[in-house]
Amino acid sequence: MAHLLHIDSSISGPASVSRALTARAADAWKTAHPDGTVTYRDLGANPLPHLDSESALAGMTPAAERRPKQSAAWGLSELVVREVREATTIILGLPLYNYGVHSSVKAWVDYLIAPGLSMDPHTREPLLGGRELLVLATCGGGYGPGTPRDGWDHARQWLPHGLAMTGLEPEFISTELTLAAVTPGMDDLIPLAEQSRAGAELAIDQRWIPDLVR
Repeated sequence: MAHLLHIDSSISGPASVSRALTARAADAWKTAHPDGTVTYRDLGANPLPHLDSESALAGMTPAAERRPKQSAAWGLSELVVREVREATTIILGLPLYNYGVHSSVKAWVDYLIAPGLSMDPHTREPLLGGRELLVLATCGGGYGPGTPRDGWDHARQWLPHGLAMTGLEPEFISTELTLAAVTPGMDDLIPLAEQSRAGAELAIDQRWIPDLVR
């Protein structure tokens, strides 16, 4: 059965563009898969604890020798990997913060990279490939070719590399200039912002249309 893992990471609350886009994508997916099921994780509201010098060793410590903090960390790895493993489609909201991913997304990836769960501990073969991972990436400014900050969007650049050991391969639908309407001096960019968001919404709406006509 089709199963969706819907993940938000924005800390902007109701004003979040990425949350609006992931909700739109989840609705489109549900329309195409009326018998499908959904798991929801909100990394922005309920972030995973960051790994530290003790919990980071959980995957390299035999189960019988793990300290309580390491056992708890390994339990979180088992949980987030199970959520991914059970999903046929994953939708991830990825807003850009200070030119990179929010720390909650980095923590989620850190827990996903778990020997024996998401990769073979001996061959390093990825174990989570073959799933659809749609990333709804949002940027407050513009970072495309020819712009003053071309290449400064390190969130979109990093995510495929961060997930590589798991076998997950993200596909991106992006919208830029999301702060144009509320930032002084960006008024002239509002038409471009609206165009960018409309393009993202259209791509989302058309994403699972083939599933509807089968």
